[in-house]
Amino acid sequence: MLSAMLAEPWWLVVWVGWMVLINSAGVLFVSEIEARWVLAAFAASAVTMWVLYQFVGYTRLLGLAHVLYWTPLVIYLYRRLSNFVGPPLFERWLRLLLATNGLSLVIDYVDVARYLFGDRA
Repeated sequence: MLSAMLAEPWWLVVWVGWMVLINSAGVLFVSEIEARWVLAAFAASAVTMWVLYQFVGYTRLLGLAHVLYWTPLVIYLYRRLSNFVGPPLFERWLRLLLATNGLSLVIDYVDVARYLFGDRA
């Protein structure tokens, strides 16, 4: 799967690298419950994506892994941030993560829909 991802255009490789970096940065804030949920959703989506890859290959359907785990995560974080009181650096990370995963979800929902409507690329 990694070799297929690295064969993508440079900007997509950078985007995937950014998502890995921003999500895995949750280890820096592991004492916070929100960071633990981020790490759990990140790990679950990675495992699910790997399993999907075994069955369907490198297709648009891989975005389903993000849809399944990041949708509830993004909703949860959005609600938590509306009344957030906590360390400023942690809050900035959460907001950046929310923007990153939210944008990824837009792309993933489109990809999954395209796959379901017959675009098997």
